[in-house]
Amino acid sequence: MRPLSLVRLSTLALALAAFGPTAARAEDPSRADHIMVLPADLKWEDSKATPGAKVAVIEGPPNEAVPFIFRVKLPADYKVPAHWHPALEHVTVLSGTYNFGTGDKFDKEKTKALPPGSTVIIQPKTNHFLWTSEETVIQVHGVGPQDLNYVDPADDPRKK
Repeated sequence: MRPLSLVRLSTLALALAAFGPTAARAEDPSRADHIMVLPADLKWEDSKATPGAKVAVIEGPPNEAVPFIFRVKLPADYKVPAHWHPALEHVTVLSGTYNFGTGDKFDKEKTKALPPGSTVIIQPKTNHFLWTSEETVIQVHGVGPQDLNYVDPADDPRKK
C-alpha cells in the first residue's frame, strides 16, 4: 500500500461537499504504509448533501484523484432521491438493510433489499436511489474524484 498524505478536508467535496463537513481518518503514525482503523477511531460528521446521515472518512480525500474509503450511517426511514456519481463506486453493507434501485426517479417498488455483507458496484453516471427502514451503515470505496449529483437539482439540499 502506498503512503498517504495528511487528510486535507475542509469539506468532503464528495463525501463532505457531497455528504458532509470535515472528517478525519485515523492511522498508525509508526507505519506510513499501513492504516489501521478501529470503529472507535471513526469521526462521524453531519452530511451536507444527505442531511440526517453521518459520514466518516477512512482514506481519501474523495474529492481528489486518489483512492478513498468512507462510511455512511443512514438513519431509519431515510431516503436519498435519484442521483449519480462521476466515479465508479463500491458499496458494502455493514449493518441494516440498504434498499437500492436505479432510475431517474425515486421508486421504492424498484429497489432490491441488500442485507449486511452485500455489495453493489455502481458504474459512473448511473442514476440510482436508496432508502432504509432501519439504521444502516455502508462502506464506500473507489478512486476519486468523487461527487454526488442529484438528477433533479431541486432535491439537492446544498442549493437550499
